[in-house]
Amino acid sequence: MSANVQRPPLDATEIVVQGGLDLSQAAENVLLLGDLPIGARLILRCRKDWRDATVTAISLEAIKLSVGSPSGHTYRVRRPHDSLLRLDGSIPVLGDGIWRAGRVCYDSRW
Repeated sequence: MSANVQRPPLDATEIVVQGGLDLSQAAENVLLLGDLPIGARLILRCRKDWRDATVTAISLEAIKLSVGSPSGHTYRVRRPHDSLLRLDGSIPVLGDGIWRAGRVCYDSRW
């Protein structure tokens, strides 16, 4: 066995670090709503606030999400399969903006 390790020239290493890793990380953090299975949980942008949602049905036309409202009830919304999701850590987020700041308060006692 040989322990020869050949490294790429310094210029090639800088190019990979500057451009290649950022693109691969960005590609890993984007997926489609159609990629989620039934029962998957996500954060959904609704008018002014952000709410918890669950994938309840997948049909040919759209994906149905069950959304929790602050009053304690749930309602359903339909979104297309090709809706872009972002990953915030391991949490899928559907919508634009900063979801942690605008999260709806379900029960102020807690």
